[in-house]
Amino acid sequence: MRLPCEDGTLHDHHPRADPVRHHPGPPPRSRAVLAAAHVVADPNRTAAGTPAALDWDATLAFRRHLWSHGLGVAEAMDTAQRGMGLDWPTAAELIRRSAAEARAVGGRIVCGAGTDQLTAPARDLAEVVAAYEEQLAVVEDSGAQPVLMASRALAALARGPEDFAQVYGHLLRQSARPAVLHWLGPMFDPALTGYWGSADLGAATETFLDLVAAHPGKVDGVKVSLLDAGHEVALRRRLPDGVRCYTGDDFHYPELIDGDDHGSSHALLGVFDPLAPLAAEGVRRLDTGDHEGFRALLDPTVELARHLFRDPTRYYKTGVVLLAWLAGHQSHFTMVGGLQSARSLPHLARAYQLADGLGLFPDPGLARSRMASLLSVFGVSQ
Repeated sequence: MRLPCEDGTLHDHHPRADPVRHHPGPPPRSRAVLAAAHVVADPNRTAAGTPAALDWDATLAFRRHLWSHGLGVAEAMDTAQRGMGLDWPTAAELIRRSAAEARAVGGRIVCGAGTDQLTAPARDLAEVVAAYEEQLAVVEDSGAQPVLMASRALAALARGPEDFAQVYGHLLRQSARPAVLHWLGPMFDPALTGYWGSADLGAATETFLDLVAAHPGKVDGVKVSLLDAGHEVALRRRLPDGVRCYTGDDFHYPELIDGDDHGSSHALLGVFDPLAPLAAEGVRRLDTGDHEGFRALLDPTVELARHLFRDPTRYYKTGVVLLAWLAGHQSHFTMVGGLQSARSLPHLARAYQLADGLGLFPDPGLARSRMASLLSVFGVSQ
């Protein structure tokens, strides 16, 4: 195949002929592993500036794919385009439907609760709390475990660390199940700059850890999405006993999940959407103490992950959905809000090439055919 490069030239790629087989299996035992799942748009009802319209059959089928390989599902999170095309009414329906599917198959599910139904600036903290409570009720009524997502409304309104402590403290006290706290960095959402009341990472970390310590038994774990492995290791070593650190670091996940003499991270990762079968197989190797085997499977995937999540990082969903289409999990490359246009053709071509090299496509011929059709639309004939 002729693939376009960012310098305007073309280069030859020889697609894989035979698939790499990854068989379904049970959930890993040594680490909790969740994939933040993308949503499949309805191509007949999707247009920029219109409310989200989903292909429910394909969206739920992809979740069953994740559960079949032993991964848990992190639903209605950043990967599902929360705040980037997926509105709250559709997210609420997604939570209800996915939670019902999880019960049917016995799969683990956690769901994001935030404040994105606030379309105008919040007037006060009480309005932020009420928005969180509305979403938390939907998650809990569905039977899912809540993830308290970072709030743009709270970030804009808070005067300092005490406001974050007040809002999150109220929510944790009333949550029926231990929640996961999500620290999403500004590289994923610039509106979250200075979260936890300070632009200084050290000061923000102290506020975060104080919040966890102040609510024993109410925090299942923390999801850290800052793309800073050193900071995550230091933070996880200071967490109270029984509180998990779920890595959200799509750049350094092999070393963080593998761990060190002082502990390891669990996983809640957007990159495990396209890597699901391979990731599950790798973590099951850790169950047997095979650290070398785990790294042999996961280390080669980092180049693809770094490519998908390159700056501007918040558009990583485009590459994730491209790979789902090429892998045959959906019939089209259309995204909620028209986000399929957020990455360049050379970026998409490189994602295909790297994924093909890793053997991520169950049918390499289908992937090649679909990639060729996309290239031809943009004038790159084969």
